[in-house]
Amino acid sequence: MEKNYVCDMTEGNEVALLLKFAVPMLVGNIFQQFYNMADSIIVGKFVGANALGAVGSVGSLNFLCFSLCIGLGGGIGVLISQYFGAGQDDYVKKIIANAIYITLGAGLLMSFCGVFLAHPILHVMNTPAETLSDAKTYMQIVCGATVVVAGYNTISAILRALGDSKTPLIFLVAACGVNVVLDLLFVVAFHMGVAGAALATIISQFLAMIGSILFGMWKNVYLRLEKRHFAFDRDIMKKSFRLGIPMAAQNALIAFSCVALQSVVNRFGAVVMAAYTATGRVEQLVQQPFGSLGTAVSTFAGQNAGAGKYDRVTTGCKKSVYLVIAFSAVMIVVMFVFGNAIVSLFVNDPQVIEIGAKGLRITSFMYVGLGLIYVMRGMLNGVGDAVFSMLNGVTEVIGRIGFAWILMMIPSVGLWGVWYTNGLTWMLTGAMNVVRFLQGRWRTKSVVHLDEKNMNTGF
Repeated sequence: MEKNYVCDMTEGNEVALLLKFAVPMLVGNIFQQFYNMADSIIVGKFVGANALGAVGSVGSLNFLCFSLCIGLGGGIGVLISQYFGAGQDDYVKKIIANAIYITLGAGLLMSFCGVFLAHPILHVMNTPAETLSDAKTYMQIVCGATVVVAGYNTISAILRALGDSKTPLIFLVAACGVNVVLDLLFVVAFHMGVAGAALATIISQFLAMIGSILFGMWKNVYLRLEKRHFAFDRDIMKKSFRLGIPMAAQNALIAFSCVALQSVVNRFGAVVMAAYTATGRVEQLVQQPFGSLGTAVSTFAGQNAGAGKYDRVTTGCKKSVYLVIAFSAVMIVVMFVFGNAIVSLFVNDPQVIEIGAKGLRITSFMYVGLGLIYVMRGMLNGVGDAVFSMLNGVTEVIGRIGFAWILMMIPSVGLWGVWYTNGLTWMLTGAMNVVRFLQGRWRTKSVVHLDEKNMNTGF
């Protein structure tokens, strides 16, 4: 076995293992955000603020379309990490083989939905007439290729569950470069507008998926499958859906809450839409350390739960929270000092820059809640407590709709309510995750633990 491409996280220093896993993933995620930002910067600078608002207005819809595939991929990853931790190597290969059926089915279904439901959904969202055509075009192209997104997310989830965060990084960095080149070619040289930006993103993602699969098969023994591994396994399907559907529902609920908030943003017009899009892109970048650490915690928790080492799960989670607090404090300073300069990367309009910079300063005080969500939810998903994570999605819906409704009724708050809504929702949801962690019920949720329990009781 190529040791560099598999990592057993059930032994050794918790923080060292988490950082070893998280740092390559963080680099990859930052590159991914840079090529997402490249879409926004190039569209905003060369097509216009309305086009930028159109691209931003469908971001949550795209995530809603992807949510089923991302959730199922996450469920597969949790399943693999737990059985890898339990030392059941052949069963891990069976899970990987059966994941192909799940990924293709979910990806094709959501690709179809994304293409044919784009126009009616955008209409319901009160998308302004000046951005509707571009928004529809961007959504149909990106969501129409959901099967590609599903494939990339699933192979990445599989590799990370085995402790390999390097392979997805290699091909994500390469795809980032391809995306920027294609953006410039399609948007600037060929004048294809938002359609060019969407095509650049999808082509880049496809190349990252193919590269990860082929390189993984070459370097990782768990991806070298035999014909017998591809036999359809009802038990694996049942477990994958038991873990994946709540995670998919969680993602869908979060996306729905963001769509609902976006519809509020749309009422303020194209200028606020552009400012909200710019701040959203910046906050996606800020989230990457949290997201990378959360994924590391998920893999760490899954492997250790599979091995029955719950005290290591607790220690790793607590130490991750300290990292979240430190990073959040730094980001407050960054947003207050460089907020205007950061937003000006996306647009030239002074009004958009001023609104966006103030929005960043508002939410920066509540980044710690966002970090807690990623770390705690990663731990809970990793040990198999996926149903509670779905309830967290419900909390985000309640928070974004409830806070938006309350704040919009206060005249002195006005448009700033959309940024306060995001921050307060993070704080509420993060607090719920901390309570669940302290209750300790997650210690009985491991799939491996449930298998052993059923065997001991004769089921």
